[in-house]
Formats: sequence, C-alpha cells, structure tokens
Amino acid sequence: MRSQFAPDRQSYEVALAARHVEAGVHRLSRAPHHRIMVHASAATRSYCATVGRYFVRRAGDIDLVPAGQEGGFEAETAFDTMEIALQPALMERVASELGGKAQAARLDTRHLLRDQRIEHLARALESELNAAAPSDPLFADSIGAALAVRLLGLGEPDVERTNRLSDNQLKRVLEYIEAALHEPLSIDRLSRVAGASNSHLRTWFKLATGVTLHRYVLRRRVERARLLLQRGNLSISEVAELTGFAHQSHLAHWMRREIGQTPGDLRRIQPPK
Repeated sequence: MRSQFAPDRQSYEVALAARHVEAGVHRLSRAPHHRIMVHASAATRSYCATVGRYFVRRAGDIDLVPAGQEGGFEAETAFDTMEIALQPALMERVASELGGKAQAARLDTRHLLRDQRIEHLARALESELNAAAPSDPLFADSIGAALAVRLLGLGEPDVERTNRLSDNQLKRVLEYIEAALHEPLSIDRLSRVAGASNSHLRTWFKLATGVTLHRYVLRRRVERARLLLQRGNLSISEVAELTGFAHQSHLAHWMRREIGQTPGDLRRIQPPK
C-alpha cells in the first residue's frame, strides 16, 4: 500500500494521504484518529471481513472508520483512495461549539456512503497535495472544521441557521484581514476577533460574503499582490512575502488559479515607464 501525505500537516487536526492499494488481503489496524476514505478508482470489488460481505465501490464512495476501530478487507483488484485523518478532539470541539450536540461527536462505521460535501472537501485537500504548495493554516483549519460539521450532521436534514454576523463583527474581521494579509491567519485568531466560535464564524462568514474565509483571504492576498506587482518597484519574492505567501511559487500558483495570470505575466504586460 503506497501513500503520499500532504506536507506540513502534522500540526493540523486534519491530514490527507493519497493511497494506492494493491489487490490482496489488507488489515486496518487501530488508529487514534477517525478515517474517511473516498474511493478514487473505477468500480472495484472487495470483501469486508468486519461485516462479512462483498462491496462494489465506485468513484466517490465513502467509508468511515472511527478512531480506535480496526478492520480488514480483501481487494480483488488494485485501486486508489483518498484517506483523510480527522482528530477526535476536533469533532468534540465543533460539536460543543454547535451547542447541545456533544453526544453526536461519536462517529459510526459507515460503508458506501455518498456525500457530495465530503467528496468536495477531500478533493480540495487532494488539490493542495498535488500542487506541492504550502497552504495557509486557515485552509487546513477550514477543511477540518467543515468535515467535522458535515460528519456531525449526517442523517439530519440541512437547516439553514438564522443567526448571522452583526455588521460590527463582519467589519472587525474584514479590517483585521486587510491589516494582517502578510501574516499567517488561522480560524482561531479570526474567531477571537469576531467574538464567535470557529464553527459559527465559518458558517456566518460564508452567509455574509458568499465565499469561505479561506477563499476570501486568498482573493484579498492575490489582489494585494497584483497591485504591488503593477507598481513595479518590488521583486516577486518581496511581493510574496508582503502578501502572506510562503514563496513566489506559492504566489504564482494562487494567482494562476484566481485570476489566470502569474506574477511573470503581469510583469511582462506592464507598460514601459
């Protein structure tokens, strides 16, 4: 079983491994974290030793294995999967923040679950892994919290919250982001600024702005970088540092994704001075 873990995830409460699993018998040993496995291959057939039956998994099928549980299976053919490790402490904290749901923090074993939100979050983590560019801590924080919220709500109808950020709360968060774009930003830090829990800030911020916190911060950083590059008096590496990117390759990656241009592209189209 070959794996590739997302870099620099050790300090986060969520991590991802892209695994290639060969045909044959495999044992899932006990782990201190919850495991969310998203099937990433064409239809494959395997026998689950835990429940004593065959399963046919297709791309997007999800298996959940709670912390402390073990299992095993026999794969008839090789397949690829995305395995997300989620710390129980994160589930417990999010359950507490949501209020009155602490008992729901226990995750049950599930097979062949279909959930577009979980699959989307897994793909977002996979995209970061393949890009080989270090993420802002806010990215991992946001993905982990979003996964926890979704897992806590499995089987329940989606109910839109009526609570919102007040105008003053939103103003404080937006002003703080603008002043601290050059620094690492975390959900904990912004929650303290807003005076709201991590989970509520994530939900309410998106309701107020239409985008996630992580995406908003990235877009503001890219826009700040674009303006600095157009002035032409700073190197690309200096612009990356001033806008909170780890290095100029990281800046180029996100500029290409957000505006379809790299720092080099912007410099080439600058009119002569």
